[in-house]
Formats: sequence, structure tokens, C-alpha cells
Amino acid sequence: MSMFRGIHGAVVAHLGEVIVRGDVAPGAALDPVKLEEELGVSRTVVREALRVLAAKGMVDARPKRGTIVRPREEWALLDADVLRWQAQNRADDVFLGDLAEVRDIVEPAGARLAAARRTDADLAALSEALDRMADPDASVDAVVEADLAFHRALLAAAHNALLRQLEEVIATGLRARDLLVHGGGRRADSVPAHRVVLDAVTRGDADAAERAVRDLLIQADRDVRAIASGKESE
Repeated sequence: MSMFRGIHGAVVAHLGEVIVRGDVAPGAALDPVKLEEELGVSRTVVREALRVLAAKGMVDARPKRGTIVRPREEWALLDADVLRWQAQNRADDVFLGDLAEVRDIVEPAGARLAAARRTDADLAALSEALDRMADPDASVDAVVEADLAFHRALLAAAHNALLRQLEEVIATGLRARDLLVHGGGRRADSVPAHRVVLDAVTRGDADAAERAVRDLLIQADRDVRAIASGKESE
């Protein structure tokens, strides 16, 4: 979640989403005066918002050219806000594919480490998240949040500080998938597959934990493809 709030946060998010959508092409200039008028905010708010986006690598102030939108490959792609804005841009299939590939690389390896290093507290967090996912009275939003909590707890159980830094990447990819799969009130039952992961981690079986996570990711991909195919046939 963004650390910014209020009008300042709203302007940062608006401009970030505009850039991610491609409404302003890389190399094009953003006119602060025009932005002030369009958004109805002060010059200070616009200036500070552009400064935030510059820190995220999305824009760059250049002499005589003003503030220029930078190419996507120069953005801070692992920044939490940049990740979220891209995930919200549902037309960006390339980005969602990138996220899926990162999950395929990171989560099975993380599960192996979790099986070897998990503590009682880690197992309790995983179990609690799974119970919330399995609650028949839980709302779709609650199930999505519980799913995120399970995968965060799984990475935490690996007890690798650098791996934890990838948590936001995993969470963004998972949330994008969950919003699609559970959209419109649908509930895809992934509880059994998650339970297999928890059982393997509890036993300390690294091979089984890795295999269970790979199976879980295959099921997630299958769910997304089935929904996409259904939409295409409508």
C-alpha cells in the first residue's frame, strides 16, 4: 500500500496510473501547469507528486524539456506502488505474465526453505490463514486476504531476509490472479491444494513442499485460463 495519503497521495496515484496505461508516452513531457488546472491542485502538490514519481524512476526532470516520462524498463518495477498500478492495468498481459514467471521461480524454492526452517509460530500463521480461507461464511474479499496471508507466511517461514523483499511481488501477482478468479462473486476452491502445502511444510518434507507449491501454481494458472477462455467465448 502506498505510504502517501490525502490529496498528495491521490495525485501520485493518478499520475502513476496515467503513465502505466501509456496515456503519456515515454519521452513525452508532463506539463505541471496543465496538471494543476486539470486536477485542481496547487503547484506544490504537483511538484511533490512528480518528485515521488521521479524517485520511482517513472519521470525525469530535464533542462529545457521539463518533466519527461521515462521508458518502462527504467522504472523501479519492484516498488509497491508501481507494482500495484501495473496490476490494475488489466490490459497489460505481459506484466501479468512476468509476475506469474517470478512466482514460479520464487515460491517453490521458498517452500523448500520453509519446510527446513519453519517455526511453530510460522506453522500457526499458515494454519490460521488456511482456516480463514476455508471459512464457508467468509466473503470473497476475506478469502482473497487470507490467501495473501498464507503466501506471505510461507515466504516468512523461509527466514531469508532477501526473499522477504520479494513479498510484494508475490502478493501483487496473487492479488491480480485472485481478483480475476474470484471476480463476480466466484469462489475457486484452492483450500485442498493449500492444505497439501501446509502438511508438507509441517512434516519438514522439502521435496513435497516444493512439489505442492508447483501444483498450486499450475492450478492457479488453469483457473485463470479457464476464466479467460470463458470470456472470449461470450
